[in-house]
Amino acid sequence: MKTDNINQGRRRFLTAATTVIGGVGAAFTAVPFVSSWQPSAKAKAIGAPVEVDISKLESGQRLTVTWRGKPVWVVRRTQDTLDALAELGDKLRDPASDVKTQQPKYAVNEHRALKPEFLVLVGICTHLGCSPTFVKETDPHSLGAEWKGGFFCPCHGSRFDLAGRVFQGVPAPTNLVVPPHAYLSDSRILIGVDQDSIDVKQQII
Repeated sequence: MKTDNINQGRRRFLTAATTVIGGVGAAFTAVPFVSSWQPSAKAKAIGAPVEVDISKLESGQRLTVTWRGKPVWVVRRTQDTLDALAELGDKLRDPASDVKTQQPKYAVNEHRALKPEFLVLVGICTHLGCSPTFVKETDPHSLGAEWKGGFFCPCHGSRFDLAGRVFQGVPAPTNLVVPPHAYLSDSRILIGVDQDSIDVKQQII
């Protein structure tokens, strides 16, 4: 009888000890497993907003940054360029930016911008995803008499004006995309965040 009691006691002790150790081990194992569900720093960075310093960007120049793995252009337009935009309406497929998915509401205007001087675009052709070339000089021989400068896609010949609006008669179906963006100051733009959200945060602060 005593032997049986001792054996049963040992059995209960070993069972309890094994359960505790197993539970602790499972807890430690679960930590890295659960952590693996969280987005990595690299994954977060891919979708994170990108701040751009435009203080040294001169008129007629373009600056390129990467946001979500895509090239984003910031172009500082001259007054002559802005004046020329109004002359192109009948040559463009969507001069009034009626396709709403191509830009935020605050960029539905002739300049497709928050501030007319600065144009912000995703540098990917809306045809098959090539990256157009920035051609700011007038080149009537190769790009047509109506060319006032803009973006030319060498892959299939699509043309866009200096507001990213697509010309008629080219393969690209829509205007270039204007990404969400906001001005943190006169010299800093935040790509990937709408201006409305920045204004709200500043009011709260």
